[in-house]
Amino acid sequence: MANVLVAYFSASGITKDVAERIVNENGYGLFEIEPVEKYTPADLDWTDRNSRSTIEMNDKSFRPPIKESCDVSDYDIVVIGFPVWWYTAPTIINTFIESVDLTGKTIKLFCTSGGSGIDKCVDDLQKTYPELNFAKGMRFRSDVSKAKEWIENE
Repeated sequence: MANVLVAYFSASGITKDVAERIVNENGYGLFEIEPVEKYTPADLDWTDRNSRSTIEMNDKSFRPPIKESCDVSDYDIVVIGFPVWWYTAPTIINTFIESVDLTGKTIKLFCTSGGSGIDKCVDDLQKTYPELNFAKGMRFRSDVSKAKEWIENE
């Protein structure tokens, strides 16, 4: 069995819930990607062109600072979970990716979203980090019964 870490960013708690269920059902390691400054509901208002999340997502070079990083050296597979923002991964995911050494790791992305899929997220990150090995992603709502098979076998 591969050694698996599930690292996740959750602004509203939905992605956290999915990540914790995946970990609890399968015994994987868990790491929360936490911003230095928590996101408020006003920060997440996608209809406000001046909201924090809108400003961050409009600047693809922006890297929101995170509280801490983690050591991924003992893991074969790193699963990174996040909500979809503006049809892609939030820029804080770039902050995390750039804070750890993912060389030689299998990286699996999962998202939580009411409608957007994961494929554009995977494509965007693969283009940004062509040296990394991003595998097929998965979108979860609440049912994580297929998580183990996706993580360990695909």
